[in-house]
Amino acid sequence: MKPIAVHRHLHDVFGLQQTLPELAATISFGIALPVALATRFPDFLASVPLWRSALALILVLDIAAGCVANFTRSTNDFYAARPRNRWIFIAIHVHVIIVALLLGTDFAASLVVWGYTIAGAVVVNVLKSNPLQTFAGGSLLAAGLSWLALYPGVSPFMSIAFALFMLKVLFSFAVDHYSCSQAACAPEGRT
Repeated sequence: MKPIAVHRHLHDVFGLQQTLPELAATISFGIALPVALATRFPDFLASVPLWRSALALILVLDIAAGCVANFTRSTNDFYAARPRNRWIFIAIHVHVIIVALLLGTDFAASLVVWGYTIAGAVVVNVLKSNPLQTFAGGSLLAAGLSWLALYPGVSPFMSIAFALFMLKVLFSFAVDHYSCSQAACAPEGRT
C-alpha cells in the first residue's frame, strides 16, 4: 500500500508517512476508546464538571491513539532517528496524573503508575540497540500490568487509562520495534 505523506506538524504523532490502514486504525482506536468509556461509565464522568470530563477524555484519546501510532514503522523510525525527541516525549508524558486530577480520583495510584512507567521507559530507552530491549520492555509491561490488576481500589475507568498509558510509553514507544539503523533512519539531510 502506498504511504501518505504526513503534514510536518503531525510528524511527532505519525512520523513522516503512514499508510491509510495505519492512519485509520490509529484514529479509530483513539476515538473509539473514549467513546466506549463515556458510554460505559457515564455516572463516573458526570461526577465532575463537563469541561473536566471532556478534557480527561481528550487525554485518554491521546493515550489510546498513541498506543497504536507508536507501533507503526513511520512513528517508530521517526523517533529512532531522533533520540533527543524520544527523551523529550518520555519526559512530557504526565497524562495519567492530569486525568486523575481532572476526574478527582485515583491520584496516588496515578503517581505510582506514572513513576513506574517513566522509570521503565528510561531503562528500555537506555537499552536501545541492545538485543534485550524488547524483552525488557515486555517484561516491565507485564509486571506493571500485573501489579495494576492487584492494586486495590482503582476505578475501572482509570485502570484502563493506566494500562494503556503503560503500554503506550513503556512498550509501544520506548522500544525500537524495527531496530532502525542510523543510516536508514537518519532525518532528511543528515547522515
